[in-house]
Amino acid sequence: MTDVPVLRHLGLVAYEVTWAAMVKFTNERDELTPDEIWFVEHPSIFTLGLNANVRDVLDRGNIPVLKIDRGGQVTYHGPGQLVVYPLVDLRRRAMGVRDLVVALETAIVTYVAQLGITAMGSRAAPGVYVNGAKLASIGLRIRRGASYHGISLNVALDLQPFERINVCGKQGQAMVRLTDLCGPIDVLAAAIGLAPHLIQALGYGIAHSAIRTDLQALNSR
Repeated sequence: MTDVPVLRHLGLVAYEVTWAAMVKFTNERDELTPDEIWFVEHPSIFTLGLNANVRDVLDRGNIPVLKIDRGGQVTYHGPGQLVVYPLVDLRRRAMGVRDLVVALETAIVTYVAQLGITAMGSRAAPGVYVNGAKLASIGLRIRRGASYHGISLNVALDLQPFERINVCGKQGQAMVRLTDLCGPIDVLAAAIGLAPHLIQALGYGIAHSAIRTDLQALNSR
């Protein structure tokens, strides 16, 4: 077992393909399998979590709708959004689900703070918010003591599709992007900037030099 997670930048990949790969990884991993963190973008899609009501999709238009196995309700994914999938053995890290949610929120909050953006998490409605507008959404699944699905950070995607759903079941939830807040407009740049904050928030015992090596490898993919 290693305390160094594998970082993978997968680029633009169909949601269904990534979902199947996460399930396969989780089903096949054992106590010696290193954790992985995947950074990805998806083509446009609405996803419905286990608690979702299909009526919260107000106008799907030509965007596909997919019922999936994460917690939470309805959200949108599209190009220009950074989606992070932490494939973490929670038992090995002695973490509960709430610990993981807080860690993911904290990673986003501390990352954007470096960009001069004040954000905060929410106990009532998990995610990361800037002045009440949602910057990042969380939806997780725990299976065999390990996590998959994760957190999506709005970098530079088209926000209009969010107007066609009740985001996370909430009517009129405002959304915001990093590019609106003078943050990066490049998803890979956001992934590289966020990665050390994720590693720290998740409690991996990695030296700064090892983080830099992983980030260089991420940048080369």
